[in-house]
Amino acid sequence: MELINFVELDAVSIVLLILVGFVGGMVSGFIGSGGAFVLTPAMMTLGAPGIVAVASNICHKFPKALVGAVKRNKYGQVDVKLGLVMGLFAEFGVLWGKHVMTDIKNTYGAVGTDLYVSVMFVVTLAIVGGFVLRDYRKLKAMGDAGHEFQVTQLARWVQSVRIPGTMIYSKGAQAEISFLFMVPLGFATGFLASAIAVGGFIGVPAMIYILGVPAIMASATELVIAFIMGLGGTLFYGLEGVVDIRLAMLILLGSLFGIQVGAIGTTYVKDYQVKLTMAVIMLTVLFSRIFYIPGYLGTMGMIEPLQEGTVKTLKLIGDGVLALALILGAVTVLTALIGGIREHRKQHEPLAAVDGYAD
Repeated sequence: MELINFVELDAVSIVLLILVGFVGGMVSGFIGSGGAFVLTPAMMTLGAPGIVAVASNICHKFPKALVGAVKRNKYGQVDVKLGLVMGLFAEFGVLWGKHVMTDIKNTYGAVGTDLYVSVMFVVTLAIVGGFVLRDYRKLKAMGDAGHEFQVTQLARWVQSVRIPGTMIYSKGAQAEISFLFMVPLGFATGFLASAIAVGGFIGVPAMIYILGVPAIMASATELVIAFIMGLGGTLFYGLEGVVDIRLAMLILLGSLFGIQVGAIGTTYVKDYQVKLTMAVIMLTVLFSRIFYIPGYLGTMGMIEPLQEGTVKTLKLIGDGVLALALILGAVTVLTALIGGIREHRKQHEPLAAVDGYAD
């Protein structure tokens, strides 16, 4: 079993982590995701092993999730009962996923977890990014009509199934649903969270398309699930000694400010623009991880070891593509924010002039 070493932090790396947290927070606030699909690869790029990056990211998320859940619950957007039930089953998924990750670490060492996390990212982001891109095209074609929520046929069927002794009323779906449908959904959400620290990629779409919960309530309810998963995941991974609290706190510090900026930016853009931003960033991050995989495979002996210069070149390209993803996220959010503020001022300047003339 290889001992996992934490990265050494100096002034430059501390500033970079806070900056990465800020950008990740902006992306999170703008697209309604935890932003971990940016933060986990960024921590790995800065030298954290895959298992440490995932564990530390899970640790940084649950305080934010709690604050967000409480805030959005005040607006009636959280289905607390659904969140608690799915969160309970998600915890089993986190525990199982943690065992998978630690088995890989014990068998192949830190590089094994790097490969595992990278492959999971590539597969997950390819699937989710493709769906988000499809939704972008659909929403753009539908225009304002795309805002109206429609329950899918699958969700109607799920809501129609009556299994005595298992029915739970969901405020979000406004229907009784058997918790047996929530078991696999919660478990899969937790497993993905334990692998790449992003369980919402499964949880939110599952609540929308399978359970029939409106998107705004699904994203709010996912915060309850994220809090439960994050608390349990921090404990499970903490017992393995792989949670770097320094990384978690630095990322949290930056993201708490960034998420406010990102959330403001969403008020000035259309839904399909948010989807496009999400898809572009996801697919960019996906390509960044691809360049690391050959080096991991060579180190583990799964392919012919690459020359050191080749590995460094691939890593440099991967770092550059990831930096591009972060820059794209920051520029998109700030552009939306600045453009929206200018438009808001233009709309209100004539009114202010009329009021001044009347006075």
